[in-house]
Amino acid sequence: MKTIILDRLRSIEQEHQIKIHFACESGSRGWQFPSPDSDYDVRFVYTRPMDNYLSVMPETEHLSFPISAELDVYGWDLRKVLRLMMKSNTTIFEWLQSPIIYRTDPLFKQELWQMCAHFFNERRNIHHYLGIARGAYESLSDTGEIGIKKLFYVLRSLLSAKWCLDKNQIAPMEIGPLAGLLPGPLQKIVNDMVAYKATAREQELVMIDPILKAYIDNEMIRISSAEKTLIERNFDVVPLNQFLKKTLEEK
Repeated sequence: MKTIILDRLRSIEQEHQIKIHFACESGSRGWQFPSPDSDYDVRFVYTRPMDNYLSVMPETEHLSFPISAELDVYGWDLRKVLRLMMKSNTTIFEWLQSPIIYRTDPLFKQELWQMCAHFFNERRNIHHYLGIARGAYESLSDTGEIGIKKLFYVLRSLLSAKWCLDKNQIAPMEIGPLAGLLPGPLQKIVNDMVAYKATAREQELVMIDPILKAYIDNEMIRISSAEKTLIERNFDVVPLNQFLKKTLEEK
C-alpha cells in the first residue's frame, strides 16, 4: 500500500505543480488503533510556486480528492497550516507526530514541530478535544452499547484533553502514551480493546465497561469545569511569516 500512496503523492505533485514537504498517516492507523477495514488517511503539507503567494487571486489553500475504498487523501497549503497554527489548531500538532510518515523534508518537519510548542493554547486544545469526545459519546445507547470506533474517538479525545490540562503540553497522537494517563485496571481494559479492535469491523457495537464509563463521566465533568478557568492566549504572527518566507525561498 505504501508504494501506491507514494505514487499517488508524486502524481498529485505533477498534476497540481506543487511541492509536498511532508505527508503522513492520520486517522485510526496514525492513532494506532486500526480495524481491518480502516482506510488509509493520507495528509500532506505543500507549497505552490512563489508567484501564487504574490497574486491578488491566490490558488485554493487545500487539495482534496475523491475517497476510494481504501484511500482518503488531502493536503493543506503551508500558508493555511501556519494560519491555523496561530490559532493553536490541533490538526498540524497531530500530523507532525504521526508514527507513519510517507514523505518528509526532515529539516522542514523539525522546524515546524519546534514552532508548535510556542503556539500551544491549552484552552483551545482542550475545548477542541472535549467537543469531539462529547459528540462521539452521544452515540452511547441507553443499554451501554456504542460503536467501537466511536468509543475510541471518545477515549482518545478525552485523554488528549486530560493531557493538555494536566501536563500543559501538546497531546501525543498515539493511544499508547494517552492510555498511560489511566489508572492501571483501566489501562488493561483499553489495551484489550485496542487488540480487539484490530480484529473487529469499525462499526461493531460493544458494551462499555461500567468502570470505564464512570471514569469517562467524571473526567468529562472535571475537565469541562477546569477549561472555563483557563486564560485565552494570543500569538504573534511574525515567526510564522518568517517560516513561510524561508520555505518558499529555499524551494
